[in-house]
Amino acid sequence: MREIPGRRRRLPFRRSEEPARLGAALTCATAWRWPVLPGVGLASAGGRGGPGQACACPDPECVVPGAHPFDPGILAATTDTRMIRWWWTNRPAAPVLLATGGTAPCAISLPAVAGAVALTALDGMGMRLGPVVATPTRWSLLVAPYTLERLGELLYAKDRVPSSLRFHGEGGYLVLPPSRTGAGQVRWERAPSAGSRLRPSGGEPAGSAAPWLPDVEAVVDALVAASNGAPDGGSRLAY
Repeated sequence: MREIPGRRRRLPFRRSEEPARLGAALTCATAWRWPVLPGVGLASAGGRGGPGQACACPDPECVVPGAHPFDPGILAATTDTRMIRWWWTNRPAAPVLLATGGTAPCAISLPAVAGAVALTALDGMGMRLGPVVATPTRWSLLVAPYTLERLGELLYAKDRVPSSLRFHGEGGYLVLPPSRTGAGQVRWERAPSAGSRLRPSGGEPAGSAAPWLPDVEAVVDALVAASNGAPDGGSRLAY
């Protein structure tokens, strides 16, 4: 059959993101054993709007549009492939949310400008980093699971912890690529790489397919310093 010139160019490019979200959710659940669930998404069909688009939840003033659980709630996060396929078959444009803490990764997020400064500092120290998730406004460094008690001990020793830092631990969540939220496209600033030794938490065996994760203590100093040195002094919590 003769191809009609220009026909393919009319297809919305972002349609390819929708099956990619199911693939990403299945990789997290089956290869990495990370529990996931769908985010609420954006108000328009397919979530194809740009930054600043309204959330699909009932709150007209939602501060994290599209980027949070709604129905189901965070406790529904799972590694069950049948449930994941059902969720994203019915809602292919839904963001992929990682339920942090427990045996799953935790994370620390900070404003994008400060995140770039922190990564440069950590690279200069020769620090091995794990996956880094980026949105137009914030970067998130995934780390090995930590408890709130241990995190509290680390932060207590600091002279000042900026309010622009956010900690994603037990009971929290993080939006993963290739999701799209009201803040814009979610991407990997540092893509996951397979583990080659024991995690700092001792939770994964050598050679595990799950991405390698640094210990929170190894990176928290650089993140606090970069946030304190941000243009606004790290005092503003920007989503």
